[in-house]
Amino acid sequence: MTDETTPVDAAVTAEVERRARLAGEAGRVLAGLTRARKDAVLHALADALDTSAAEVLPANGADLAAGREIGSPESLLDRLRLDESRLAAIAQAVRDVAALPDPVGDVVRGSTLPNGLQIRQVRVPMGVVGMIYEARPNVTVDAAALALKSGNSVLLRGGSAAARSNAALVGVVRRVLAEQGLPQDAVASVDDGGREAARALMRAHGLVDVIIPRGGAGLIATVVRESIVPVIETGSGNCHVYVDAAADHAKARRIVVDAKTHRPSVCNAAETLLVHADLADSLLPVLLADLHARGVRLHGDDTTRAHAGDVPVEPATEELYDTEFHGLEMTIAVVDSLDAALDHVRRYTTGHTEAIVTEDRAAARRWTGEVGAAVVVVNASTRFTDGSEFGFGAEIGISTQKLHARGPMALPELTTTTWIVEGDGQTRGDDDPTDAAAPHAAR
Repeated sequence: MTDETTPVDAAVTAEVERRARLAGEAGRVLAGLTRARKDAVLHALADALDTSAAEVLPANGADLAAGREIGSPESLLDRLRLDESRLAAIAQAVRDVAALPDPVGDVVRGSTLPNGLQIRQVRVPMGVVGMIYEARPNVTVDAAALALKSGNSVLLRGGSAAARSNAALVGVVRRVLAEQGLPQDAVASVDDGGREAARALMRAHGLVDVIIPRGGAGLIATVVRESIVPVIETGSGNCHVYVDAAADHAKARRIVVDAKTHRPSVCNAAETLLVHADLADSLLPVLLADLHARGVRLHGDDTTRAHAGDVPVEPATEELYDTEFHGLEMTIAVVDSLDAALDHVRRYTTGHTEAIVTEDRAAARRWTGEVGAAVVVVNASTRFTDGSEFGFGAEIGISTQKLHARGPMALPELTTTTWIVEGDGQTRGDDDPTDAAAPHAAR
């Protein structure tokens, strides 16, 4: 790891700063576009993606082959993999973004003061957004679409694992921008500069307005530590499902299996299952069997292992309870009460998504009121923490911080605000140079 005192390659820095300046100039064009104009561009982009398989999928195949050659984990390869159906889903996400209201120009609040001044707080684009992410080619398009709709330009650092895929997708976006008569530099990649470019992006204060990291805990921690550009911190997902004593057993089985196995490589997959002690004899063995049947490697405390029957459950450790597996692996603990479940979550959560399964409304209220997570779920899978599932079209990340944006971030979170003050000659001072009776400096 480097730190902020380590010099960055001068040539790479100069090139990143050049692209950031161009992005700033392009952003000023985007900021003035109407919603109809932006939506037309996004529809053109979606149409282009629908016909881009011949250039994008071979590039993605090369990335996947390179990843297998160096032994990349299956969870990374799953996030990296594109096929025709995933490419079609990416294109549909762009159309979904186009269908959303444009936040730019929305009045957040306003009033008329006693002195007649009219003030209002209005949403405006942030400017130049820097994205640092890894092995997620869908983020390339999601970030571009959300930035364009919100009037921002975006600089992308997508990492070496997806370099070919990202280059192909950025090529499609830039081609559409040119065809639509807009500056291509509104969307640009800095991948060709490698890690040095990421570091230069994090230090481009005054040229880049915000950095959004998206990836594993190590990447996010590095960006938060090293960046002198403001950061919206997204978080890793050590997510829990707590099955309360008052849980509906059928609901619990569906939710637990879905939360862990639907797509285990993503940040909203559950990593730990907590089960109330009252269910240790009845429901716990069934849940363990359900998970084992779907290939999940299980780690449990002593009580869990004592009730596992023929299901293999390895010993759980502090380190494992603190792990985001990104795969078919899970820890289990039996807890004596809701309080014990809350204590466990507080100890290990990353503040992403925490779910309870219960028919007890009081327990549900305590869970939603006391779990300090960006998203708190009652009687549903953690897998719903997703911008598209929330009706946002796409997301640029899931924020686990408590400032400005929290949870899935989409269009409103990519805006800031400006205050517009309109008057009719009001001043705060008593002196009025137009008043003939007022003292004059020449007198």
